[in-house]
Amino acid sequence: MTGSVTWRRRVAALTAVLLPLAGLPLSASTAWAAPTEHITNGTFTDGTDPWWAGGTTLAARDGRLCVDVPAGAANPWDVSIGHNAVPLAAGARYTLRFTAQASAPVTVKANVQLNEAPWTTVTSRDVALTSQPGTHTYEFTGSVDSANGTLTFQLGGAATAYTFCLDDVSLTSEPGEDPGDGPEQVDNGRFDEGTLAWYSYGTTDTGVTDGALCTTVPGGLANPWDAGVGQNDVALVAGAQYTLSFRAKGSSAASVRAAVQLGEDPYTASLAQPLTLDTTWKSYSYTFTGAGDSAKGQVAFQLGGAATGFTFCLDDVSLVGGRAEEPYEPDTGPRVRVNQVGYLPAGPKAATVVTTRTEALPWQLRDAAGALVASGTSTPRGVDAASGQNVHTVDFSGFTRAGTGYTLVAAGETSHPFDISAELYRRLRADALQFFYVQRSGIAIDGGLVGAQYARPAGHLGVAPNRGDTDVPCQAGGCGYRLDVRGGWYDAGDHGKYVVNGGIATAQLLSTYERTKTAATGRFGTALGDGSLRVPERGNRIPDVLDEARWELDFLMRMQVPAGQPLAGMAHHKVHDQAWTGIPMQPQDDPQPRELHPPSTAATLNLAATAAQCARLFAPYDTAYARRCLTAARTAYAAAKQHPAVYADPNDGNGGGTYADGDVSDEFYWAAAELYLTTGEAGYLGDVTASRHHTGDVFTSSGFGWGSTAALGRLDLATVPSGLSTAERDRIRQSVLDAAGRYLSTQRGQAYGLPMPGDAGAYFWGANSNIINNAVVLATAYDLSGRTEFRDGAVQAMDYIFGRNALNQSYVTGWGEHAAQNQHTRIFANQADERLPHPPAGSLAGGANAGLDDPYAAKLLRGCKPMFCYVDHIESYATNEVAVNWNSALAWIASFLDDQGTAAPATAACTVRYIDYGRWQDGTGFTGQVEVTNTGTTTVDGWTLRFAWATDPVLREAWLGKATQDGATVTVTNETYNQRIQPGATVMVGFNATTALTLTKPPPALFTLNGTVCSSG
Repeated sequence: MTGSVTWRRRVAALTAVLLPLAGLPLSASTAWAAPTEHITNGTFTDGTDPWWAGGTTLAARDGRLCVDVPAGAANPWDVSIGHNAVPLAAGARYTLRFTAQASAPVTVKANVQLNEAPWTTVTSRDVALTSQPGTHTYEFTGSVDSANGTLTFQLGGAATAYTFCLDDVSLTSEPGEDPGDGPEQVDNGRFDEGTLAWYSYGTTDTGVTDGALCTTVPGGLANPWDAGVGQNDVALVAGAQYTLSFRAKGSSAASVRAAVQLGEDPYTASLAQPLTLDTTWKSYSYTFTGAGDSAKGQVAFQLGGAATGFTFCLDDVSLVGGRAEEPYEPDTGPRVRVNQVGYLPAGPKAATVVTTRTEALPWQLRDAAGALVASGTSTPRGVDAASGQNVHTVDFSGFTRAGTGYTLVAAGETSHPFDISAELYRRLRADALQFFYVQRSGIAIDGGLVGAQYARPAGHLGVAPNRGDTDVPCQAGGCGYRLDVRGGWYDAGDHGKYVVNGGIATAQLLSTYERTKTAATGRFGTALGDGSLRVPERGNRIPDVLDEARWELDFLMRMQVPAGQPLAGMAHHKVHDQAWTGIPMQPQDDPQPRELHPPSTAATLNLAATAAQCARLFAPYDTAYARRCLTAARTAYAAAKQHPAVYADPNDGNGGGTYADGDVSDEFYWAAAELYLTTGEAGYLGDVTASRHHTGDVFTSSGFGWGSTAALGRLDLATVPSGLSTAERDRIRQSVLDAAGRYLSTQRGQAYGLPMPGDAGAYFWGANSNIINNAVVLATAYDLSGRTEFRDGAVQAMDYIFGRNALNQSYVTGWGEHAAQNQHTRIFANQADERLPHPPAGSLAGGANAGLDDPYAAKLLRGCKPMFCYVDHIESYATNEVAVNWNSALAWIASFLDDQGTAAPATAACTVRYIDYGRWQDGTGFTGQVEVTNTGTTTVDGWTLRFAWATDPVLREAWLGKATQDGATVTVTNETYNQRIQPGATVMVGFNATTALTLTKPPPALFTLNGTVCSSG
């Protein structure tokens, strides 16, 4: 997922240039008061007071503060020392200075931040330490006002233990410069938040070093604008006075250009000032007049044109003038909030009304013609914590008549229209799954399948200007080989491909199909069969959802380190561009070099888990492919056990997301569970039962995701047939039911009806997928128990996603009256280039994120209540990006929802006994028998029995019934002599089946007789 600034950049020459009014470098005027010291006992001559420690113990040694840091802490902040009561002042200039050393080379973090929620960071610096004392000095500008700040040194996360020593700590502040007239238009001009809000292009190694933005500029570029750094979305006002000021230096006396201009065609310039860099810091200031009105202005430093390469560094960038932005007010539409898609006839139907009234209110349900069809009174709920709104709940579940264009009226407001239909989610299943085809890498997207607007050439196959994924090297010094890692899915809004995120997405697509073998409403996958999706592989007699998963599985296996190499069998963590690209950027046009990033244990276990699941699901369709998957899974799992603590670098985020994970115990549990379910081998079961996750609570209140995968293993152990004892299987299933019960309790306490807590901590990057994953747990509990309260909880959870929320916003493109359409993506970037399409219908946005982790959202939504922390804008990647793991959750639940449109198969008056007589002597097959007993009071006259094998058996012949097999599903119909089953009578069907792989072959979990479910005897 995108983790850095990715805005559109300038790509053409200026069409008009206005000369600046002042063109000479000037020193910034200053008026400093005496610096104020904020650290007490920074020399530690008086012991350790008032310093504090977490995860370690303070000690004064030889006039220094020293602590012993244990190995293996999951996060940097798990071991910390610090000094509280640091006053923070927005705009003040701070200087942090200290001397530090470590007994072994290590990088720690020095942070100055708010010491209370929301823990805002003022500055965060990575400090590389050695055994020799080193003095470090950092300057930064305050960004918040508070008397409750803290200086912390975060020391955890190292693989080996070490000793950290600190001395001569000073943190001083002095008042900031007079900003002059007008508001500040540049965000993060001091780079205290890293590169947040800044873009770079045509350069390499862009990052923040010692508090300044530095980038390497290649020599030989033809034009100044062929490389640069800058910031977009700067508001410009025609005729307004502005002052641009900054500090800069170069590794050589290169000529560059500072520009303030329109950030899109025709790129009209208000300022275009050439300057020659010094090799030491110099301050520059230019005053000019705005040339035009635009919210799409740009501060740009154009760096190309030098004969030889150089390093450019920039700091203290300020653009003062113009006018302040108007406060953002989202259009929330009518105050009656409904699921804008609609409701199932037999499902729950609830809405939320925003009102200042505290007493119950009358409501009316009206049909498309305006006729009153139902009425009642609301239930006051008080102030909803997540939205800050006073709200009421309306429950109209008792109304079941199908129809279109219904509206709900309350408090003088009329809701968006919605439908009541059993087929409400029929198309959503296909739309949510279709997303993966248009995200494919390495294949031309066929407009005849998905619409001409989505057609594009294959990306990343090495066709110029694209560097391609067919022969990718490791990062410098990483390995001595190159890999063909074509294919797979583009992970999110960028062109990166990540094994850990691809892993959970693949698992959920595979589980979408696997559920149909065990869930009564899954109907043996009839809605997910061959031809159900618009993919190139349709017509190959394999369910299309498996074909789609295979596209990613092939990529995951290509990421495996070859035999004979160091770390053989492990999986490279990710592959992506060497540097960030801008928006828009079609995959075939991406000019950046691609790099393999080092293997990680987390990625390796993702490969092991998904490949093991692949083996059992593909076995009935493609034995050779299933065997390949199983080999990859076994190899990966063994490699992970040999290298159990190889973690992705959390700072490896240039050009792609990091996806760092310092705790892989959950991935070990998940992978062992999948390998056990596929093979039945005792060794894998031993690893499952030895894991703390096997009996621990893996279903947290905020849901599971790519970094917390133990729940995937638990859900499959609860649902996939296996050799677990009845008692153990029942215990595991009960843990799912218990978690679902907690989610129901949470849901009932939320006025907007979502199964997530209402505090800010539950609204984070990609939280929509976690909300849906909690609904997945509820749906699974229903599949296991048949208890309608769980089904209704899962169905109602989706009301939030489709518009029953504070913003009245559907988060799925093409679904709902007011739906997201400007998600952050380089490919479907209509908002940046009208020639491109919006994301296709069925694309899920990440959702409200109280962290405001991108500059667009941070600037626009500062101070928002959690549920309001979202904007449907392409630049808000932290609230509005797309991602495969978010859409995989949507695809799973969409399939479940569509299965609930018609009445669930009732439990029939029958029992089934399945008998496995064991493998034949040569091990190639087995003989079995199914006995069906009529436990009812009426005769069954003509019958069809269905069941599905969990792995690879292939029916060879059957007797006492006519049997056929389609994939894993076996259908048996009666012979003429046994078509009638009298009450209390039993019919028997015998069979021989072959097995090409040495997989486990547990009894099927689901048997239906004439479409109704039989209990297992």
